[in-house]
Amino acid sequence: MALRYIGTDTTCPNTNCPTVWVDEADGSLVIQGYKLDTETIAEVNATAPVQENETVVRIPARMASVLRGAMGDG
Repeated sequence: MALRYIGTDTTCPNTNCPTVWVDEADGSLVIQGYKLDTETIAEVNATAPVQENETVVRIPARMASVLRGAMGDG
């Protein structure tokens, strides 16, 4: 798998920041984000249950332009 780095949350105070990559093989996004609290996980599961092979993360809204860039829209 070859990942192409797209961008990181530039306002993050440390090196463990939300980050976006694109998988060059299939164009899918690989996203590093913040872990969710149990209340948020429960709300997510009420709408779309998270399966064993899945996870859900949070990234700041200010990273929308990074996501658009990953999709070729920005």
